[in-house]
Amino acid sequence: MSDPFKPRAAFAPWDRRELPGLFTVEESARRVGNYKWLEMRLFESLGGWVATVPELDVKLVLGRHCYHHAWHAELMDKRLPELREMNTDRLCEPANPEMAAFVEALREPEAPEHTIEKLVGIFRVLLPRKIAAYTYHMNATSRITDSPTQRSLGFMLQDEFEDWREGEMLLQSLIETPDDVERAARRQSELEQLILAAGGIAGPGTLGSETVTEGASV
Repeated sequence: MSDPFKPRAAFAPWDRRELPGLFTVEESARRVGNYKWLEMRLFESLGGWVATVPELDVKLVLGRHCYHHAWHAELMDKRLPELREMNTDRLCEPANPEMAAFVEALREPEAPEHTIEKLVGIFRVLLPRKIAAYTYHMNATSRITDSPTQRSLGFMLQDEFEDWREGEMLLQSLIETPDDVERAARRQSELEQLILAAGGIAGPGTLGSETVTEGASV
């Protein structure tokens, strides 16, 4: 018979989690606010493009994806008050002016003949960066003190991977000539330069740097 008074470890023997995450509360809240801002911009952009792209299959995909981003923004909004009693509107902002400039450039192509440029910006530049940033955040935060954020990011990553795959398939079906290849490559290079200047979707340190401070996230 086991001794009910015998001290036991806090976690099961197979659970080797560590209490502290890599982010302070403030750093986690800042990043979550950046993510919410970006998801809202994507919801607006993809929803607007539905009216301008002539390809019916692209319309249907963008229309579905835009609501994924709206839901992601809701998930991040719900995390902000729980992180600390903070002004969520103040936190919902781009990481820096360079990131705002990148998103403006991403949204620029409006003409019906610019479907390739639209899709390249989303599926070959932005979504891979989002997947990397969300994966880093999910792995760097504490499963004990910030498991709700980890869970939300896990849901978001499921959508991001599926959307990325579907968007890339659309692009491959649209790129049919050497000129199309050049258009896609030129657009990708332009936007990669801009997001490089921003340092990633959460600014410099998106995937780890001096902005990451030891301390438990909440």
